[in-house]
Amino acid sequence: MQEPAAQEGRYRLIRTLRVRNDNVPGVLGRLTTALGKADANIGNIQTVFLGQHHIERELDVLVEDQAHLDRLIQALSQLEHVDVLEVRDEVLGLHHGGKVRMRSRVPIETVEMLRKVYTPGVADVCLRIASDPSQREQYTSIPDTVAIITDGTAVLGLGNIGPYAAMPVMEGKAALLDQLVGLSGIPILLATTDPDEIVAAIAQIAPTFGGIQIEDVSAPRCFDIVKRLKEMLDIPVMHDDQDGTAAVVLGAVMTACRRVDIDMRSVVIGQIGLGAAGQAIADLLAFVTGNPVLGADINPDSVARHQSRGGTPSTQAEIMEHAQIVIATTGVKGLIAPESVRPGQVVLALSNPDPEIDPAVARERGAALAADGRSVNNALGYPGLWKGALACGAREITRDMLIATGTTLSGLASPTELLPEPLDRNAQRRVASAVAQAAARSGVARRVLDEDYFFGEGAGR
Repeated sequence: MQEPAAQEGRYRLIRTLRVRNDNVPGVLGRLTTALGKADANIGNIQTVFLGQHHIERELDVLVEDQAHLDRLIQALSQLEHVDVLEVRDEVLGLHHGGKVRMRSRVPIETVEMLRKVYTPGVADVCLRIASDPSQREQYTSIPDTVAIITDGTAVLGLGNIGPYAAMPVMEGKAALLDQLVGLSGIPILLATTDPDEIVAAIAQIAPTFGGIQIEDVSAPRCFDIVKRLKEMLDIPVMHDDQDGTAAVVLGAVMTACRRVDIDMRSVVIGQIGLGAAGQAIADLLAFVTGNPVLGADINPDSVARHQSRGGTPSTQAEIMEHAQIVIATTGVKGLIAPESVRPGQVVLALSNPDPEIDPAVARERGAALAADGRSVNNALGYPGLWKGALACGAREITRDMLIATGTTLSGLASPTELLPEPLDRNAQRRVASAVAQAAARSGVARRVLDEDYFFGEGAGR
């Protein structure tokens, strides 16, 4: 289960090889065998030229680092009838110039249209909103726009790399919002790490947006920042590292319990790593199961915070010995020793880009189920969560909305996966609908929507 994600666990570089080989039987087989022996993971293979004597193909390969790539090219150079023509970094190409931009929804090709979109026509719209601010919901992009805000202090398992280096991640988040649920995500970089300044800055720009998504802000500062913003603003505020991750992990745990026949009401869960994601996961799972989560962290303050929230202080060794489900969010590659995995355990090693243990290794040591952060990722949750929250005009993101997200994702998992595919637009719509219903039940929705809003003809705003 989750094999493709497990195989990719330690790979960081994607490169495209353009290869020419003689058009004779067996050469392609020797080529792919050489790639396998060089421990490369082969992705897409495309024929770009087919001639009487030669064939040219482009192959996507995943490798660990530049040294691994060099060894791979050296191995291919030893093959007869094969020439490597080019090695391209298409990932850098895709990011060149950034991945998102603001575009007009209205073509402006005539003076008449200019007058309607801008002056003088726009003045009437401005005056309508000035007399009745609620009309911004109908006549501006505000209700469909999410601020994606970071200070770059805890980026994607890479750590404190600063706001500029965090921008590609923020753009990726925005691109997914657009492509999967049709919302506009606006990346915002903060040139401060001071909590007071962060809160003040976000509060000042909040009128521009329908929701605020905090990204990659390090713990423990993030807990106070998010709490204060939720208290100050009348629009939903979500810390994706906490809320989005917790909701998706809940879905994975629900699926795992069904597959392994574990009773959610008595399950023993261990959380290794009690940073922003880890603590939020522990809190949500403890609420849903009714059982305190075993929590371990190298930082005593984090363990104390976990205990103050009702968790059980523990150690990694104790968790590996006693927990039926082990969740790790430490950012430490290879932290979980293979020999510590017990037969029948569920192991979710979720740090990106390198998991605490390769899922394939965990299964070899007897784990009933194992997955990493590529298959259990908050990208599965936050687009649909935001779509549902903004569609119903939610004033906040409630715990019930997070539970609705996880429960829906678990219910949509295929027989061989813990969760749906991240690009499954139907899954995102299902999440959005469930979130809107949960918001209505929680009393935070300004509008009550029926299912046709998300699934009927012309679904959406």
